[in-house]
Amino acid sequence: MTSRPPGPEDGGQQVVHREVIVVGGGFAGLALAERLGREDVEVLLIDRNNYHQFKPLNYQVATSQLGISEVGYPLRGIFRRHSSVKVAVDEVVAVDPGERSVTLSDGTVCTARILVLGVGVDANFFGVPGAEEHSYPMYTLEDAERLSRRLIGELDRVDSPLGVTDAVDVVIVGGGPTGVELAGAIAENLRVVIGPRYDGGITGKVTVHLVDHGDALLKPFSGASHSYARRELEQLGVQLHFGTSVTHVSADGVELGDGGRIDAGTVVWAGGQRSPRLIADSALPLGHGGRINVNDDLTVAGHDGVYALGDIALIPDTHGGNGGKPASLPQLGSVAQQSGQHAARNILADLAGRDRTGFRYRDKGIMAMIGRGAAVAEIGRSRRQIQGHVAFLAWLGVHVMLLPSAWQRVAAVTSWVTDYGTSLRPRRINLG
Repeated sequence: MTSRPPGPEDGGQQVVHREVIVVGGGFAGLALAERLGREDVEVLLIDRNNYHQFKPLNYQVATSQLGISEVGYPLRGIFRRHSSVKVAVDEVVAVDPGERSVTLSDGTVCTARILVLGVGVDANFFGVPGAEEHSYPMYTLEDAERLSRRLIGELDRVDSPLGVTDAVDVVIVGGGPTGVELAGAIAENLRVVIGPRYDGGITGKVTVHLVDHGDALLKPFSGASHSYARRELEQLGVQLHFGTSVTHVSADGVELGDGGRIDAGTVVWAGGQRSPRLIADSALPLGHGGRINVNDDLTVAGHDGVYALGDIALIPDTHGGNGGKPASLPQLGSVAQQSGQHAARNILADLAGRDRTGFRYRDKGIMAMIGRGAAVAEIGRSRRQIQGHVAFLAWLGVHVMLLPSAWQRVAAVTSWVTDYGTSLRPRRINLG
């Protein structure tokens, strides 16, 4: 990396230059930087956190199934064998695609021959009054830990020998994979893990509600998966509220679009995603949902040398999966990871003066966990459906292999064997 002192041409700001700058240490940025690191390409990876977080498992941190160290892993540890990859822990406050540069929180300007944006997305509260102030989003490891402290505190209150007369209700907004997996895990905690161990009838004192404006859970899945997920959640005691939306969130409950109300001290928001302000305020070409329009080679439309990857990018589905109409790929970890790997190959081609190639996503399917022995998976582009114990084991296998370190894989498997094989899951210590 080269740097120079501030001068009049850059307004007195420190300027550093690197061959490739990657903003975001998620699935896409990680895959790209690792591939370039193996080729000794000079890379600066910038992230506000010093760790990579495995977002699909955040809900298990929130429900005390896994610890933080099993879901988050230090970025510098991941790249310890790649000396050409350097990690900067800082906040990017501005992006200039024309100059292929980013500005950090202290005013430092980082420029690159090739700029890669993989910043991910934020929670979308859709302007619902009180939602941002009073609900618990589920998009970061910090979110998961904050919710964990809340849930443990509520369970401690219910289990108090002094007695609790009022009910404890948890409302989850959104019936997608995050909402379904979280609802199942919380309900299972109450019914299977904690309930049988206490004489006070803790299960009857806590109710889990899931609210969705549609008429089915897991919308991207098939009808068979919709029915299976609904049946399994209802058997766990989850109260499902379909065909209505949350119109207001307060400290003591939610108002519904059908005029109803649910009294609840804990509201979890799993209802949508939006582009972060960093992207919304930039000069990047934005499409549906505020995501960045990219070409099939993953470069940003109109900005050669700038790539956008993962959830923030509108990546064309070259298979024409929307009835032959132009479509974009879904916001999945597998899409992010594969796009990072392909962008790395195109960047190597850029540096060598070769032509880029178009990205073709290898669709391996989608899956969701509902509880012990209960999951759904739809395999491949044809979406061959499996459910129950087979899907449950497949879910565990896929997720453990995607963890970035061998230590995390061993720790996760150990936790899951104890968690799903027994009723011995310990409640975590609450420090907040």
